[in-house]
Amino acid sequence: MKIATWNVNSIKARLPTVLEVLKTIDCDVVCLQEIKCETDAFPYLEIEELGYNCAVHGQKTYNGVALLSKHQLEDVVKGLPDNEGDDQARYIEALVMCEHPIRVGGLYLPNGNPAPGDKYDYKLKWMDCLLSHATELLKQEDAFVLAGDYNVIPRDEDCWDPAVWRDDALALPSTRAAFQKLKWLGLTEAYEAADGRAHEYTFWDYQGGAWQKGHGIRIDHLLLSPQAADRLEKVEIFKKAREMEKPSDHVPIIAELTD
Repeated sequence: MKIATWNVNSIKARLPTVLEVLKTIDCDVVCLQEIKCETDAFPYLEIEELGYNCAVHGQKTYNGVALLSKHQLEDVVKGLPDNEGDDQARYIEALVMCEHPIRVGGLYLPNGNPAPGDKYDYKLKWMDCLLSHATELLKQEDAFVLAGDYNVIPRDEDCWDPAVWRDDALALPSTRAAFQKLKWLGLTEAYEAADGRAHEYTFWDYQGGAWQKGHGIRIDHLLLSPQAADRLEKVEIFKKAREMEKPSDHVPIIAELTD
């Protein structure tokens, strides 16, 4: 059972690359972020031809998330529960009906810059709502994964130069503390558990030759419930996606679970 998360940075602008990557990684479930299109404008036909069922929560020009699954999707939720009034398309969830059903939430957590300010307050509020929802999911004692672009650099060794990122919303102590609270609930961060090496990244900016210089950050994560973490075998960061024509600035990160 392979579950991936990937910020595609506009699915319509990068569709050929997206399709090629999806074929190559061949995952059961893929959580996409920043699709940057309305729900009806999503390229369903092209994605479905690869064998995926699609659940989409889109928004014109900005944000937007999607769940792709080679298994039937049930109980689809669009929008983060307990976050009423938020009109940004940043969360989608569904029950994946594989041999051992697993609930998957795909999320695009706010960036939060500039910090301090309203955008950072929104980020922290969003993380509080995610914490509340994760708490409720844990009460059900079922396997689930919360996967996406968290816009959180968990540790200094998850960026190329901590000094550069020290005052950024992605690495502020309050951001890291909010992320740590999710793990303290009993969630396992897949990369940390299965690999954990320093200076392995999922994002490289388009500017300043960041990819060529190795100036990256790790901000895309999969958090697993205890029932899912028990099945975790390995994690892979698919860096080849960053070398392709017209790439996203993010690459997929894939968790493999036993059936």
